[in-house]
Amino acid sequence: MVDQAGKHRVWAAISARARQEGMPVSPRHAVIACADWLASAGAGLVMARNGTSREPLLASSAITEELEELQFLLGEGPHMDAVAGHGPVLVADLAGPDAYRRWPVFAPAAVERGIRAMFAFPIAAGAALIGVLDVYRHGPGLLDRRELADALIFADAVLLLALDSRGGIASDLSDLLDTELSARRAHVHQATGMVAAQLEVSVTDALAALRAYAFTHGQRLGDVAVGVLDRRIRLFPDVENSPAGPVRGTEEPGEDDGNSADPDGQPPGRQEEA
Repeated sequence: MVDQAGKHRVWAAISARARQEGMPVSPRHAVIACADWLASAGAGLVMARNGTSREPLLASSAITEELEELQFLLGEGPHMDAVAGHGPVLVADLAGPDAYRRWPVFAPAAVERGIRAMFAFPIAAGAALIGVLDVYRHGPGLLDRRELADALIFADAVLLLALDSRGGIASDLSDLLDTELSARRAHVHQATGMVAAQLEVSVTDALAALRAYAFTHGQRLGDVAVGVLDRRIRLFPDVENSPAGPVRGTEEPGEDDGNSADPDGQPPGRQEEA
């Protein structure tokens, strides 16, 4: 049975948020309204293409953006499980033993940032996964029946707002995907190639090194990629285990001193640890 009252509540909240900004209703308003409606620490939207998670697209708060990025970097978390299983992942307590077992790095990191509960809702058109709506809360506990029903309606609303009348991604969302995300991915792709050549490792290992550096230094992957391209960040292998061993890195302000990779991705002649 369709919860008509719930649908009216949700769409009224989304419309009210759009009116506050004097803008047409968009997926961003649905994400922000969802966070407010569920009294959460924030909500985030990650779009997917070909059933594969992409970088975070929208976030209602700084902590949400950080945790969305963290799951992308780690390849683990409730969001990633929702993508893999195409079903909601409801986590009542990220500090619990089950959460620590399933997500040994993400769960403690989320708790450390004051997040105790998380709920990930796949956004799908039939069998096609469009994205995932993530909701974060400071306190532990599951959503009650009404909150869960409303969260599912918010996910449906995001789907409707993300698709245009022809069944494709709405033009404003498509522009965001094709500009912001394409620019980030281009930087990451170029930086990955440079690191692969510099460390003489595979592209897969080079990308893993970039992600590891981003995680350990608390930076976004895209920012690390730009730093590599600008030759502010240099990655180099552990000399005792090169080339397959642990990868370390340094970040240096100012002009390039000639020890970093050349723009065409050629490795430097010599690198020394400070």
